[in-house]
Amino acid sequence: MLHTKIVDSKKEKILSSNAEKFIKDSKFGASIYFLGTIRNTNDNKTVTGITYDSHDEMVIKSFNEIYNDAVLKLNIKDKAVFIEHAKGYLNLGEISIIIAVACKHRDQAYLLSRFMIEEIKKRSPIWKKEHYKNNESEWLKGNPILGT
Repeated sequence: MLHTKIVDSKKEKILSSNAEKFIKDSKFGASIYFLGTIRNTNDNKTVTGITYDSHDEMVIKSFNEIYNDAVLKLNIKDKAVFIEHAKGYLNLGEISIIIAVACKHRDQAYLLSRFMIEEIKKRSPIWKKEHYKNNESEWLKGNPILGT
């Protein structure tokens, strides 16, 4: 069971309650919620916000590929995975990504959650522009897109 979405920050916000509804099922004994939020410093610079841009279709495709890779590599049979990533400008403290997973056992949930975020960071075409206190901004260097 998989849910993926790019959330336009001008129209809506990422809500953990949506993730909770999606993964809630009595057959699962463990749930993990990973929230990536906008922090106020990076590389000794005062951050005031971040703009995310993405190739939406490729991002959704990458989320699905990562999920399918997890199925093969981690051998977790019953699971629910909810992934949403923001696009557009976000203020400090706002959620940029949520990954919620539910599995039968906690070790599976931890393993799956960590696998998902690490692979998304490596493989999904999402770009990040930091905005700084001095009204400057810069696009951050990311990882090259890797083939699967």
